[in-house]
Amino acid sequence: MNNKITTILFDLDGTLIDTNELIITTYLHTLEKYYPSKYSREDVLPFMGPTLHEAFSTIDPERVEEMIVEYRTFNLANHDALVKEFEGVFDTVQTLFEKGYKLGIVTTKRHDTALKGLRLTNLDQFFEVVVALDHVKKVKPDPEPIFTALEQIDAAPAETLMVGDNYHDILAGKNAGTMTAGVAWSIKGRDYIAKYEPDYILDHMHDLLNILGE
Repeated sequence: MNNKITTILFDLDGTLIDTNELIITTYLHTLEKYYPSKYSREDVLPFMGPTLHEAFSTIDPERVEEMIVEYRTFNLANHDALVKEFEGVFDTVQTLFEKGYKLGIVTTKRHDTALKGLRLTNLDQFFEVVVALDHVKKVKPDPEPIFTALEQIDAAPAETLMVGDNYHDILAGKNAGTMTAGVAWSIKGRDYIAKYEPDYILDHMHDLLNILGE
């Protein structure tokens, strides 16, 4: 239980909204176009978390921008059919909002795509700030996106909890001086997120309310 936390920042994909199937399907579609029959589902799992630029740079530095365009076109076209929020997310976030916590999103997605996911799941009404890829020079695990969000909602790192499903989220929180919580529903599993030693691990989003004493 922690009563000094006033502010909660969330990663978006894989934490609040289940975009796993959309992301995997989009990567496979894109890679199939450029490298037929070369990549499997398992091959694209390491791309969950990093930016598109980072992911595609490991495949073909010459064609990164071209592949990003292909990825985004397919991703937006299939977004609404494949995205949903994780169980317990809406109720928990609504409760935190009603209790007066300051809530923000810190994502490596572009702002327009992040808002699309938040609106689709009706979560957009609860967040004061959304810091996206196009708002920062450096992405998580650099602390810049967290500092940007905290500046906008007038909160200090010491009173903030960063919640995410990927090592980028946990390390960004540690680098910024916030508390951290990893989610066990990460596509890479509970053991994966535990390795990065977050302050808390959530097995269900409702666990957040217990941690906060709500």
